[in-house]
Amino acid sequence: MTNSNAPDARDAVDPAVRAELGRLRDSIDNIDAAVVHMLAERFKCTQQVGHLKAHHALPPADPAREARQIERLRELAESAKLDPAFAEKLLNFIISEVIRHHEQIAANSSPSGD
Repeated sequence: MTNSNAPDARDAVDPAVRAELGRLRDSIDNIDAAVVHMLAERFKCTQQVGHLKAHHALPPADPAREARQIERLRELAESAKLDPAFAEKLLNFIISEVIRHHEQIAANSSPSGD
């Protein structure tokens, strides 16, 4: 049970610190929104790739391209001072989702290519 007369821990924090924390959190929220919008744009492009692949009976996955992309992203991560292993995990997750979409598109495409 909490004491309703006890001071809230937030009351003990310097208002300047609270303001800085709020400013940083607002920036994080904006970045998160941008990441979501960028991922949405990426998936719009990969959906088009999936339709093109299905129309031309190409496989949903392209392991050689995926390997090049992973290496490229690891290098970008290093230059951005981001953990390359984290960047690779993120891209692997995205790639697996793209392949899943491509497989669904291929399964839903008619044999005539329509």
